[in-house]
Amino acid sequence: MNAAVVHAFDALPRYESFGDPAAGEGEVIVEVRAAALHQVVKGIASGKHYASTGTLPMIPGIDGVGRLTDGARVYFGISRPPFGTFAERSVTRRHLCLPLPDSLDDVTVAAMMNPGMSAWAPLTARTQFAAGESILILGATGVAGQLAVQVARRLGARRVVAAGRHPEALAQLQSLGADAVISLSVERDALVSAFREEFARGKIDVVLDYLWGSPAEAVLAAISQRGLQHDASRIRYVQVGSSAGPAISLQAATLRSSDLELLGSGFGSVSITRIFEVLADFLKEAAKGPFQIKTKTASLRDVESLWHASEQGVRLVFLP
Repeated sequence: MNAAVVHAFDALPRYESFGDPAAGEGEVIVEVRAAALHQVVKGIASGKHYASTGTLPMIPGIDGVGRLTDGARVYFGISRPPFGTFAERSVTRRHLCLPLPDSLDDVTVAAMMNPGMSAWAPLTARTQFAAGESILILGATGVAGQLAVQVARRLGARRVVAAGRHPEALAQLQSLGADAVISLSVERDALVSAFREEFARGKIDVVLDYLWGSPAEAVLAAISQRGLQHDASRIRYVQVGSSAGPAISLQAATLRSSDLELLGSGFGSVSITRIFEVLADFLKEAAKGPFQIKTKTASLRDVESLWHASEQGVRLVFLP
């Protein structure tokens, strides 16, 4: 079969022939129809993501849309190494395949499921976000952040505050459901003040963070309080991505002066079985009314030239 193949963690995937997968006990073969490129895929292919097994050569891609041998159209993921979803065929466990409604097309599903998992799972499975609560989304101008704005609104958020760097994308977030936007491009003191004003004004219940690094430090500085004449309110801070940096400096006083809960959402913090249960719920919600997500398609044979292509707020989907 044809596939994108990684031979070295410091090299680009190459489009070439690779041996076909064979199904073992409890496994199924999937004819791949669409698979999206996102940061987790790149991280695993580079060997830097914690989900990397270190196996080479390997086919990248952790999820996609395809058809089973019985003709069922499914969303699927977590292929058995060295196989991935950037190929004509892949292999996975039967319970990691979700049937797709006819109202959702292949490309849309392939594009939205990873960012959907990074928004729907943290809010439903990790923080138990409830209707009437308020949320701050850190990194809201990316694909996942834009979807998170819509998910929060769909879950009944009272107030949605969106923070990001890209001016044009920030301007569009209010049409997706954001009540307020904060530019991360301002200098640090002004940024901390903007965050602190939102915490004081709207009682932020949940922070959904796709960035980490210095933007996270600014939010945590805004949460920290001085003096003894204040009542701490519960804040669930859920860390999802680290595109702004892998580490932060956290002052001990921040934890002692606030009712702050630090959580993570990703493979390991939630079981694979639970993740697919959550994704099934997300698919049902999307079937009721599609979420807005910008997509761009390309042939898998162009994977090497497009691997580092970047278009703000747009998800690239490869078609085998």
